[in-house]
Amino acid sequence: MLLLVTPSPQPSSTSTVLPDLDALTNGVSTVCQNDTVLCSTLAGVFDNAPWAPLVATAITIVLIVVFAFVIRNIAHRVITRVVNRAAAGGSITSRFRKGAPPDSIDVLLHERRKQRAETMGSVLRYIASIVILGTAALTVLDRLTIPIAPVLTSVGILGVAIGFGAQELVKDFIAGLFMLMEDQYGVGDVIDAGAAVGTVEAVTLRVTRLRDSDGRVWYVRNGTITRVGNESQGWSRAFVDVPVAYDADVVTVKVLLEHTAEEMWADSELRESKMVEQPQVFGVEQMSNSAMVFRVTVKTLPSAQAEVARELRLRVKTAMDTAGIPMVAIA
Repeated sequence: MLLLVTPSPQPSSTSTVLPDLDALTNGVSTVCQNDTVLCSTLAGVFDNAPWAPLVATAITIVLIVVFAFVIRNIAHRVITRVVNRAAAGGSITSRFRKGAPPDSIDVLLHERRKQRAETMGSVLRYIASIVILGTAALTVLDRLTIPIAPVLTSVGILGVAIGFGAQELVKDFIAGLFMLMEDQYGVGDVIDAGAAVGTVEAVTLRVTRLRDSDGRVWYVRNGTITRVGNESQGWSRAFVDVPVAYDADVVTVKVLLEHTAEEMWADSELRESKMVEQPQVFGVEQMSNSAMVFRVTVKTLPSAQAEVARELRLRVKTAMDTAGIPMVAIA
């Protein structure tokens, strides 16, 4: 017994590529019926014409796109205004005293705030554009009765694939974003990033550029920085050790150092541009069979400790020579 099997008709390639226009039109009409304002208005104007729902849907899509771009521009303007206000903050010298003139430290700090604010502004603008335009695109697809679930699934799978393929890049960006938000360091700061120690010249979301004392430029990826030592944030402290002979009078040396510290604090030029507090004499810090070491400390503005320490050493040397108290080498 022979069985004759007739091949089933294969759908044409055109039907698999092109969407079903009738189904799309019916779907748009069904969606438009829920929009009682625009659809009913056009239906009344055009005497319930069959193409009125299509026109209403097209107008709705145009309005959605225009509204999305308007909201995006407003968000960008607000972010830019906030960024400009954050970049124009007060000077660091105003935190310690009033009436102090701005100096090079304030210039570096302003550049740091400006760069940090601009970087955060660009990130916020990018996020705002993605959220607003992405929402508008999904709304348009919903108005066209195109299923959104497959699109969201495809985007999710693509995001996971990119995340696995660029883990180090994503790690650098996330670390750089949190670094900027927490203001861990900025342009002009002297930091110890583990891999390199130097002055920060540029900060981005991916890398930090440092220049060390030898002039060598280091590019450190933000994701590889596990700890940061910032020597330029808030204030710094200068230490000066003064070694004198073991048989020198302790009270005389301490009074002499305190007098030198008072004279240095009375210098208006240093007090207004370098120092934060009056130098403090801690007394005898070390003792040996040949010398006693007195320690003097002074709190300074960030990155000014070396210059203040040099000036303090010079004044101490002059005062010790005038008093006839010899200084000795530490054994």
